[in-house]
Amino acid sequence: MFFSKSPTAIRALSFAVLGGFWQVSAQAAEAPTVIPAPSFEQPKAASSLQTAVLAGGCFWGVQGVFEHVRGVKKVYSGYAGGEKNTAKYELVGSGKTGHAESVEITFDPAEVSYGELLHIFFSVAHDPTQLNRQGPDSGTQYRSAIFYSDDAQKAVAQTYIDQLNKASAFPKAIVTKLDPLKGFYKAEDYHQDFLIHNPRYPYIVYNDLPKIDNLKRIFPEIYQGMPVKVTDKVVAK
Repeated sequence: MFFSKSPTAIRALSFAVLGGFWQVSAQAAEAPTVIPAPSFEQPKAASSLQTAVLAGGCFWGVQGVFEHVRGVKKVYSGYAGGEKNTAKYELVGSGKTGHAESVEITFDPAEVSYGELLHIFFSVAHDPTQLNRQGPDSGTQYRSAIFYSDDAQKAVAQTYIDQLNKASAFPKAIVTKLDPLKGFYKAEDYHQDFLIHNPRYPYIVYNDLPKIDNLKRIFPEIYQGMPVKVTDKVVAK
């Protein structure tokens, strides 16, 4: 696996040393897929804040993408799909807990809709046609999944997947699973805002920074340059 983020690799390698020695072109990562917007969704409307829980491979990049979306108020990296007592990075990394690396997105439905979040999710945040893997990472913990909190979210997500498959928006069928949200468990502190704090980490440079560029290019109307953060750590230069 190229530039793996396995627990062993993270413990063994120094972020500072890696940041100084690796210079990888952002163009090396896969290009995004430009897809149509959802044909069915809930309209934007003034309401209380809502949450969306999505899994699309390594949570570092997915969190980084949605932190740049206008109307998103905070994004946590974490785990969903398994039990609370196994929601630990080393255990989830075994692929045997049922968890997927996920993000919990808190958003204002008057500014950005659930459908728009899914549009970004399928287009630039990850590749929904990869089964139990994403880029250099493999295992069920890196699967593509939408954990819906109610029937309305389920309907929007299922209708959109059907729409994209029918339109052959991707060269292969979408493998994203829809599962009811049973619980979201925040990841360890060092995972939060990882992309923001470690922009020179080679995994981030190669796999994730291009996603931010693609978001800005494809969704300029809802891209925001200043990301929201859930930690106060000083950004690494």
